[in-house]
Amino acid sequence: MPLLKTKPDAEADRDRQALRVFPVTAKLTREERKAVTEFARSQGLARGQWIRDVILAELRGVTAHNAPLAEILGVRLLLVNVLRPLAAGQKLPPEAFDKLLDEISTAKHDLAGKLMSERGR
Repeated sequence: MPLLKTKPDAEADRDRQALRVFPVTAKLTREERKAVTEFARSQGLARGQWIRDVILAELRGVTAHNAPLAEILGVRLLLVNVLRPLAAGQKLPPEAFDKLLDEISTAKHDLAGKLMSERGR
């Protein structure tokens, strides 16, 4: 038995898995690699961390920016919030409509993220 071996094999395997020592590679052109590196930096991440985040988000079915879903939710929120007062015979002043648009534009992305994370569970 080697003198330097301090952990049983199963325990060592768990440690390696926890330390992310299993590389996954992809071949890119120089231009693609440069674009990936620059984009990751613009997000404040190292290239490898950004790639890891993207891969795991795809596996979980959660995309950080699901623009189409956010827009669909925005339209739905607008319809519901505009049609409800109109159906009750109320008028919607232009100021209230503008405020509603502002609220929807900030809330739609959060709602899309919540829906996608619930779907990933």
